[in-house]
Amino acid sequence: MNEYVAGRGPESYEAVHEIGFSHGFGRLDANRELVEWMRGYNANPSHRVKLRFYGFDSPTEMTCTDSPRQVLHFVLDYLVSIDSVSGKEHRERIDPLLGIDSNWENPAAMMDPTKSIGLSPAATALRIETEDLITELHVRRPELVAKSDESRYLEAVHYAMIARQLLNYHATLARKSEPGKRIVEGLGIREVMMADNLEYIVSRESGRGKVFVFAHNSHLKRGKAEWQLGNDLLIWWPVGSHLNEIFGSRYAVIGSVVGVSEANGISHPEAGILEERLTAVPGPVRFIPTQRGQGLSASKIASLPTRSGSMKNMTYFPLTPQNLTDFDWLAILDSM
Repeated sequence: MNEYVAGRGPESYEAVHEIGFSHGFGRLDANRELVEWMRGYNANPSHRVKLRFYGFDSPTEMTCTDSPRQVLHFVLDYLVSIDSVSGKEHRERIDPLLGIDSNWENPAAMMDPTKSIGLSPAATALRIETEDLITELHVRRPELVAKSDESRYLEAVHYAMIARQLLNYHATLARKSEPGKRIVEGLGIREVMMADNLEYIVSRESGRGKVFVFAHNSHLKRGKAEWQLGNDLLIWWPVGSHLNEIFGSRYAVIGSVVGVSEANGISHPEAGILEERLTAVPGPVRFIPTQRGQGLSASKIASLPTRSGSMKNMTYFPLTPQNLTDFDWLAILDSM
């Protein structure tokens, strides 16, 4: 997708919208509009600083997890391009340990640790090999930078660090513990990988401009994230809390709120709840600063009930009083 935005690669959006996005997001009109606008902006010669398009989610999901092959091969390809002997030696040790991708990507492993290979002898040996690979990249930094460039080197190191975290994630899935505990630990690792990706992206864009990010409220909010999964209340530290520690006042976050979404099973908000009060302000769109809860009557806000959720979309989380301190602003739509 970044190649398309830069004016390179395929000539049409249709050629990239499936491979350039996951989850079918490329089929959304708003995303096409954004990407085409970015491509048009970059095509204008008067714009000297060109826009870049990144993905920052981790190679994990709620129902499955990627094999570490792709991220490790990226690092190995980099090392081979500079030192073919060392790169091939690492590859000869790593490739047999990777095995078959489908064994890593078994969706049953998310809920059943016996279905995960994350603590198998091969996976454990692969974690050690990955540590050795990271160590070599760090030890040889001056040489590797000189023979490639700093940008390529830092990119390879970042991929190697993501491979380490991904292997830790697989190991977590393989540990026998309470289902809720395993899921919380996995969610926490996913958020750390996303935060690491964003910190890396910000470092790449240093001196060029700001970074604008889009993700679920529960990823980017400050404070703790919560999810009621059956009888388990899962609580973990989301990306936003990590970024708030890393960037401080340089991190600002806008929460999104919707009144009604028939497609997602979100009906009109009940009387007296936050969404009902916020959508009562003239719309159809509002942009309201929360000042992270400052100046608000905490007792009055805390006493407001939470709206009902959605029977169609389990990823919809209603607004809570805590959200007024989690975000700097709220973008509130009547419907979507």
